[in-house]
Amino acid sequence: MPKWSFIALLILAGCGAAPVVYDYSREPDPRKSEYVIGVSDHLAIKVWKNGDLSTDAIVRPDGTITLPLLGDLRAAGRTPTELKEQVQKLLANYIRDESAVVTIAVTGVNSYSFTVSGNVEHPGVFSSPKYVTVLEAIQLAGGLNRYASPGKTQIFRLTKNGSARVIPIDYDAVQSGRQPDANIALLAGDRVFVP
Repeated sequence: MPKWSFIALLILAGCGAAPVVYDYSREPDPRKSEYVIGVSDHLAIKVWKNGDLSTDAIVRPDGTITLPLLGDLRAAGRTPTELKEQVQKLLANYIRDESAVVTIAVTGVNSYSFTVSGNVEHPGVFSSPKYVTVLEAIQLAGGLNRYASPGKTQIFRLTKNGSARVIPIDYDAVQSGRQPDANIALLAGDRVFVP
């Protein structure tokens, strides 16, 4: 083996693990779009000039809420805007006055949860009223323990067809700022695993 080849191998061996190569821009960022209502979320539904039709509702396990006059409506999986448009359309059958202005506010987010497991201080299922990034999720779990291999962190994310896919994360590179694009926002149901 020529002397320069041996030196090149030594230099490469001393560089540590190769950086994770992944196109994080393909991952959805829930912070850039309207919130999607989920089970157990609290909603404040107000109908202007019709206090009897206004209500506070909690999304039931079947994804529905009950509104005065309208009965059960599906709320889970919809944005507040989509739900508002449906409520206004249905109320138009009962209220002739065009003053039936409806507002819907999410007053309590309880459906956003994720799991952090593996070599962290306090593994478990966590909830948050706001979207959480990878760094924030691991901090909520108390940080890494001494057995962690942070460069091999993974996010397990369910696809629409129900299968899981793996998103590789080099936690050290994210924490040091070398790979800020990997500090993605978690989606509800994501599982962060630190080997």
